Amino acid sequence: MLKKNKSELNEMEYLVTQQNGTEPPFQNEYWNHYEKGIYVDKISGKPLFTSEEKFESNCGWPSFSKALDDEEVIELVDKTHGMIRTEVRSEDSDIHLGHVFNDGPKEAGGLRYCINSAAVQFIPYEKLEELGYADLVHHFK
Repeated sequence: MLKKNKSELNEMEYLVTQQNGTEPPFQNEYWNHYEKGIYVDKISGKPLFTSEEKFESNCGWPSFSKALDDEEVIELVDKTHGMIRTEVRSEDSDIHLGHVFNDGPKEAGGLRYCINSAAVQFIPYEKLEELGYADLVHHFK
C-alpha cells in the first residue's frame, strides 16, 4: 500500500489535504486522466475511487459518480466562501478530498464527487496486485 507522511507533501498537496484548499481547475494531474485503476488517499493509501466511476463533468477536477466504499469517505457541511456545500474527507486520514454535488449522471445515482488531484494518488490497474490492492481487481470489467 502506498502511504505518505504529511512532511512528504508538496505545497499544493499540503494546502488541499491539510488546509482544506482547492487546486486550480484544469491545471491538476487527474482532471482529464482516464487510465484504468484506482485513486487512493494520498496520506493513508486507502482506496477511495475507481476509474470505473470516473466521468467527464467539465468542471476541471476529477469527478466520480460514487466512492469505492461509502464508509471510507465522510461528508460534512461546508459553509465557507458564502456557499453551503458538502465537503468530502477521507475517513482514514481525515484529509480534505473535495466536495460532492447532486449534479452527476442520473443513471449512476446523480452524485458528482469533485475531488482534488492533490489529495489522491492513482494506482494503475496493472500494478494493483504488486502494490497490495489485489482485492480490488474484481471492481473492473
